Amino acid sequence: MSGASLAEVARLPRLAIVGGAMILAWIMVALLAPWFAPFDPIEQDLTRTLLPPNLQHWLGTDNYGRDVLSRLIWGARLDLQMGLVAVAITFSIGTVIGAIAGYVGGFLDTLLMRLLDVTISFPFFVLMIAIISVLGSGLAGFYIAVALVGWVSYARIVRARTLVLRQSDFVLAARSLGFRPARILLRHIVPNAIAPAVVFSMSDAVLYILLGSSLSYLGLGVEPPTAEWGVMIAEGQTYIATAWWMTTFPGFAIALLALAFSLFADGLAEVLGTST
Repeated sequence: MSGASLAEVARLPRLAIVGGAMILAWIMVALLAPWFAPFDPIEQDLTRTLLPPNLQHWLGTDNYGRDVLSRLIWGARLDLQMGLVAVAITFSIGTVIGAIAGYVGGFLDTLLMRLLDVTISFPFFVLMIAIISVLGSGLAGFYIAVALVGWVSYARIVRARTLVLRQSDFVLAARSLGFRPARILLRHIVPNAIAPAVVFSMSDAVLYILLGSSLSYLGLGVEPPTAEWGVMIAEGQTYIATAWWMTTFPGFAIALLALAFSLFADGLAEVLGTST
């Protein structure tokens, strides 16, 4: 890395650096899970059930004799995937809807905003559970439910910025030059309207990680024996008094990953001059 690049990194807010480093560390753990995990995450050994943390099993074993550390490492893959993929889906849908509604205006804007109002009139978590109950548990149902209800915040953010930007001088100049509306939206408005949505997406990733783990805990998300943090907590709740490590370590992992995204969101908001 060049000296100039190092200087640029040094000028970043400390929260962004710390949060970004934590997220990068979790991504590396997830990508290198086959090499980091000391044991197979789903292989059972009923002769070694509920062992406390020791030199061989650093975080102990669960009620099926599976290594908790290995399941924690492999679970990072799914929890990161749920957070990042869900954000990518909702960010894309919400940005498109918000930009079109704000730029076109009129009847289309009214129609899309009424659809938004109907969606947010239902409690988010309850609506997610209802949709997944119909579609069936699993990642596919989770992503479809997210796509149906998670776009509204991004649409509101981008629409509000678009309403301001469409009256700006550079947009009026683009219109006077005969540029097509699609080009004006894609090249002039959207790049200037998405900064608050990008900041919000980092905080939103925390929501989807927690939501995915909660749904798995309730039996509506990832199903056992798949290694996922919510599944691990659900399996360990029966043994919380005698095998505290089964729930403590995955819960701590969720908290650390959520903290990483929250810190990065706060730092990114400072860089872009927006608020989370």
